[in-house]
Amino acid sequence: MLDPDEPNPVRVLREDGASSIFLTGDHAGRAIPRRLRGLGVPLAEMDRHIAWDIGIAGVTERLSEALDATAVLQAYSRLAIDCNRDPSWASAMPVVSEYTPIPGNEGLTDADRAARVAAIFTPYHDRIRGLLDARAAAGRRTLFVAMHSFTPSFKGERRDMQVGVLFHRDVRMANVMLDLLRAEGDLIVGANEPYAITDDSDYSVPTHAEGLGLVHVEIEIRQDLIADAAGQTAWADRFARLLRAADARIG
Repeated sequence: MLDPDEPNPVRVLREDGASSIFLTGDHAGRAIPRRLRGLGVPLAEMDRHIAWDIGIAGVTERLSEALDATAVLQAYSRLAIDCNRDPSWASAMPVVSEYTPIPGNEGLTDADRAARVAAIFTPYHDRIRGLLDARAAAGRRTLFVAMHSFTPSFKGERRDMQVGVLFHRDVRMANVMLDLLRAEGDLIVGANEPYAITDDSDYSVPTHAEGLGLVHVEIEIRQDLIADAAGQTAWADRFARLLRAADARIG
């Protein structure tokens, strides 16, 4: 699937970072494997949320540096394969994303799907699991933080919140982050908004965090606030401060 000169699907920052915080970015890139010929999607569409989580790579890179935290970032577009979906789900390789047809995902064979899983999905999730297992073997504490971004509007629905805190069964870290973010005084904060984590809509948190019993949270930042370097820096600085406070509070 991937030629030797194409990007590695996994980018790891600060593998030996000292922080308890462990960051992931399922939708941090928008590369398309050359053999998929752009999936038949117009180039302008690749600048949109359908292709990746705009701004989240820059925030996560800065946050990793500020905290000395390990971060694992995925380089390929969710249109090729969504690494926050079980590969067996239709949404993992969508035929339509929002209102945009994805011709290159039409009529995929089992072999076509398996090739994308083997080239992109499996290396990414194996790397996350390997790092988490190594931390556990070393007796290290881990707070799992999945980083995402969301659109200011979706299918005509306006989203006024600047940040969302997502959770499922374990609300320990989510409750702390909600308290800290609301105490900032200048934010509209969503609790399980604009999305909620479920077993049939998400993969990373249920598999890695819940599956290993790790304290965790998923963060969503509105994309227009982190579309440039200044916004990415400002939000990374904010979350560096708040995640340190959450780490101390959870104990």
